[in-house]
Amino acid sequence: MAIPIFRASVSSCRPFFDASQSQKISPFKRSRLLSCTSAELNPLQSRSELSICVGTHLIPHPNKVDRGGEDAFFVSGYHGGVIAVADGVSGWAEQNVDPSLFSRELMANTSYLVGDEEVNYDPQILIQKAHAATSSIGSATIIVALLERNGTLKTASVGDCGLRIIREGRIIYSSSPQEHYFDCPYQISSEVVTQTYLDADVSSVEMMEGDIIVMGTDGLFDNVFDHEIVSTTARFSGVADAAKALAKLAHDHSKDSSFDSPYSIEARDKGFDVPLWKKILGMKLTGGKLDDVTVIVGQVVSSPNITVL
Repeated sequence: MAIPIFRASVSSCRPFFDASQSQKISPFKRSRLLSCTSAELNPLQSRSELSICVGTHLIPHPNKVDRGGEDAFFVSGYHGGVIAVADGVSGWAEQNVDPSLFSRELMANTSYLVGDEEVNYDPQILIQKAHAATSSIGSATIIVALLERNGTLKTASVGDCGLRIIREGRIIYSSSPQEHYFDCPYQISSEVVTQTYLDADVSSVEMMEGDIIVMGTDGLFDNVFDHEIVSTTARFSGVADAAKALAKLAHDHSKDSSFDSPYSIEARDKGFDVPLWKKILGMKLTGGKLDDVTVIVGQVVSSPNITVL
């Protein structure tokens, strides 16, 4: 459970789509690329040299299925494509606050403001304005990625939502999680004493046709290793299938008490482990982290002859 920062004293979740920007593309026939048929995913297209074709999948925490979990996400076809994920900090439930309200409103505002002139297609400013417009009590981690028409992917993130870029079977870029201490990530909040857009980790990557983008909440990256992300995306011919497979893999790992997950490895590195007598018996802290899992898989495609329907 992530810890909220206070003042000193799909699945059933509704994802946020910019449906007006969704457009249909012809199937891409090069075998090295994931297929992007409109029947299986949310295609992101614009009249640009490069754009993103996207598949999404969300699996709520087993105890939060009735509420749809506390993650939220947003995809849009604006310019070359926009993808974003927010993870409501679950510790707010201890204050009788629904953690999903903040993350969902934050993503709704991100959707509304993506084309704002003051944002100027800058993910850090988009986080600033979406945060300022969010009135719900709570906090969330967030990551936003925007593809320029020339192929530049600009990202900004606060906290431990993550992003990987895969090119020709290897990861060429990984975002860096930000945390105060173990299981307490940076977060933007309704509270004054917290992080802001100025604390965001900002990056820019030149993308190529065929590159794969994997974005997700910590429910993915706490439970799935990078080599598993690479091998899983390589096994599937469609981005929607890849997103679903990654989410299922993370969910399965999260329930496996014997799996030595990225989360359990980090916990041991930070000094959390089984009692000494268990260590003497050769035992160690293992297991995944049960959590909401949100996965967005995007593929960069060339689209010189797009028909907008």
